Amino acid sequence: MAVEGGMKCVKFLLYVLLLAFCACAVGLIAVGVAAQVFLNQTISQETTPASLLPVVIIAVGAFLFLVAFVGCCGACKENSCLMITFAVFLSLIVLVEVAVAIAGYVFRDKVESEFSKNFQKQMQNYLKDNRTALVLDGWQHQFNCCGANNYTDWETVPGMDKDRVPDSCCVNVTVGCGTDFKLSTIHTQGCVQSMGAELRKNILLVAAAALGIAFVEVLGIIFSCCLVKSIRSGYEVM
Repeated sequence: MAVEGGMKCVKFLLYVLLLAFCACAVGLIAVGVAAQVFLNQTISQETTPASLLPVVIIAVGAFLFLVAFVGCCGACKENSCLMITFAVFLSLIVLVEVAVAIAGYVFRDKVESEFSKNFQKQMQNYLKDNRTALVLDGWQHQFNCCGANNYTDWETVPGMDKDRVPDSCCVNVTVGCGTDFKLSTIHTQGCVQSMGAELRKNILLVAAAALGIAFVEVLGIIFSCCLVKSIRSGYEVM
């Protein structure tokens, strides 16, 4: 009876964790997709370590969802082989997530460098491509910035006069406000710096979320091992 009661308790806790895994998986996929969309808009399609990070995050999220399904099947059927498989795969996911976190930290300067380079590259098409113009205007308006490094970057854009910047650079956006501008009427800080500052503000939230996911996954490994032990103890009693 004690073994059976312990098994039910462990199974219940494991089911709760499996639901949390599914939520984490969906969250990782959403973060990966959002990061991929962002990079597609701001960084060229060349394959780089920075461009691969969102793909890895999406893959980890999808794999975590699959692993949660395996864990659910193992818990329902009280199958020790499935639970061991679940624990092993979950351990691999934790290792991959640690590797991704390290890679993100190592290549953080590379991402910023690529962003600056490609932002300036897209600026060259501002007057030629409406889609590019909408994207750049959106970034400048949202982050209160102008150009990649500062407002003078727009001087290098073909067709843009020296005393002209996009209207989205203006503090108070109106039609034509970027022509014959005064420094007091536009945002002079570059978008690379502004967006970097915004990301740094949220880094603690990202770190807390990552630690939370890792903690839940480690609990999943522990409870799956406990369930395997309970299943085998039950067989020995029988």
